[in-house]
Amino acid sequence: MPENSHSGCNLPIVVIGAGPAGLMAAEILAQAGHHVQMYEQKPSAARKFLMAGKTGLNISHNEAFEDFVQRYDQPDWLKPMLAQCDAGWIQDWMQGLGIESYVGSSGRIFPVQMKAAPLLRAWLNRLKTLGVQFFYHHYWTGWQDDALTFLHQEQVMTVDAKAVILATGGGSWARLGSDAAWIPLLQAQGVDIVPLQPSNVGVLVPWSAFMQPLAGQPLKRIKAWVNPELNDDHAKAISGEAVISHYGLEGGLMYRLSRELRQQLNQHPSAHVYLDLLPDIDQFALAHKLKPSAKQSLNNIWRKAGLDQAKAALLREILPKADWQNPQQVAAMAKCLPIPIVGFRPIDEAISTAGGVSRAALDQHLMLTHKNGVFCCGEMLDWDAPTGGYLLTACFATGREAAHGVMHWLDQSLP
Repeated sequence: MPENSHSGCNLPIVVIGAGPAGLMAAEILAQAGHHVQMYEQKPSAARKFLMAGKTGLNISHNEAFEDFVQRYDQPDWLKPMLAQCDAGWIQDWMQGLGIESYVGSSGRIFPVQMKAAPLLRAWLNRLKTLGVQFFYHHYWTGWQDDALTFLHQEQVMTVDAKAVILATGGGSWARLGSDAAWIPLLQAQGVDIVPLQPSNVGVLVPWSAFMQPLAGQPLKRIKAWVNPELNDDHAKAISGEAVISHYGLEGGLMYRLSRELRQQLNQHPSAHVYLDLLPDIDQFALAHKLKPSAKQSLNNIWRKAGLDQAKAALLREILPKADWQNPQQVAAMAKCLPIPIVGFRPIDEAISTAGGVSRAALDQHLMLTHKNGVFCCGEMLDWDAPTGGYLLTACFATGREAAHGVMHWLDQSLP
C-alpha cells in the first residue's frame, strides 16, 4: 500500500475500477511514463467484461463512423472521443496485444478466439510490464480531507494521489462490481448525477396465461419500432430478433429500442412496440396467402403464410378471436402488431444503465468541475447505447480521454 507520506511528484495517479475504461486509462498513462496504481474492489479485474465475453466478445462495430456515432444518445459529446478510438483503432490495439480480430456478417467486430479471457490476460500482462500496480479487494469509500479512502481487509486505508480517474461502472450486474455505490460519494461532493435506469434489458408485457408456454420461443426475422408515426414507413424500422419470455420480450432487437421506450415510459404509464412479423412480404400479398380454405385448418394456413408458432401466438394474444378468420385483419395486424410495454426488468438484470455523472458536471476533459484532479469515464457517465460493440467502444474512448485529460491538467498545474 502507498503511504500517506508520499510527497509531490512521487504521488501516483490512481485509477479506481479495473474494468475496460479504467484499464484503458491506466494503459495510456503508463505508456506516457506515469506511475499508475489501479484499485479494484473485486479479487480480479474486469469481471463484467469477462462475463460479457463468455458467449463471444463483441468489442466494436465496423459500420460507417457517422452512423456509428448516432447509436449513442449523446453523439455530439462522444463523437470527438470516439473519433480517436474508433473500430479501426481498437482492432489495431487488439493486434498489438497479439489478438487477431474479424468483422462478422452483421458488421460486429470479434476477436478470432471469440472469448474475452485471452485478450484480458494479454492486456493485464502489458499493464504490469508498463509498471501499473494493482490493488484488489479495495472498496472505495470516498475521501478523508484530500486523501482517498478504501476499505481493505476490514480496515480503512488512505491513499494520496496527484490525480484520480474514477471508472467505477454503472449500476448493472452489481455482483460483478458495478454496484453504483459511488453515487452518494459524488453527490456528497456536489456532483450532479442523472438517476440510473436499466438499458439493454428485457421489457415487461402484460401477457395472458395463454403466452406463458411460449417463454423461450424466438421471434426471427422481424422488424420493430416505437414511434407510431413509422407505421406507414417500415423502412425506418429496426430489423432483428427477439425472444418471448415469461415477463415480456427480450433480446437484441428490444435492447436497441430501450432508449425510445424509456423516453415514452418516463412520460406515460405504458408504451407500445410495433412489430412487423413478416417484413419480406407486403400486406396485400400476405392477405392473399391468408385466405380461408375448406381443405386447410387455420393453423396450417397461417403456418404456410410464414406465421410460425411464436408469431401466430402473438397474433392470437393481441387480435380479437372474431378477426382470426379475416385475412385482411390478420395481415394488417401481422404487419403492425402493437405490443403493450409497461416497464423494464430491474437494473441488476440489465446489460448496462443509462444515467450517471452528468455532462454538466464535467469539463471538456472529463474532470469534475466540483473536484479538481478527479476525472470520470466509462459507464458511470451519463450516456447510453445499444449492444453491438457500442458500449465497450465508448468505455475505451472515455477511458482514453480521461487519461489525456489527467495529463493535460497536470501539465497546466506545473509551476
